[in-house]
Amino acid sequence: MNDLEIYVREQDPARLQSWLDQSLDRLELAPIGHAGVHKGKGYYRDFPVRVSLYPGAFSKHFTSVVLEGDELPWRTDLDCARHAWRFLDVEVRCSPGDWQEGDPVQDEKWWRLDHRGEQKVSWN
Repeated sequence: MNDLEIYVREQDPARLQSWLDQSLDRLELAPIGHAGVHKGKGYYRDFPVRVSLYPGAFSKHFTSVVLEGDELPWRTDLDCARHAWRFLDVEVRCSPGDWQEGDPVQDEKWWRLDHRGEQKVSWN
């Protein structure tokens, strides 16, 4: 099972669903509970893809978007972030993929995609 996770600044679930509708087939998302979390399922090349949206991530300004499945529309978090940035035109962040559990947090860098371009930055 593959998984992708990106963080999208200040987006409502309806706008995120519009973006995901462009990349997945038969997407169905529904709110779960009262925290604004949305979960559901779509398909990519007839393979099921679990989709989760978690608002309020990282200082409450980002929504975590998690896609899980055997086949996904993008190979890496950065590929996914690039596609989201082009569609949504808001800041998107993702892990560069080289951080390992146990590495010092102060050394952790993230990809930030926004109107300034793509840069590796500290989260704060």
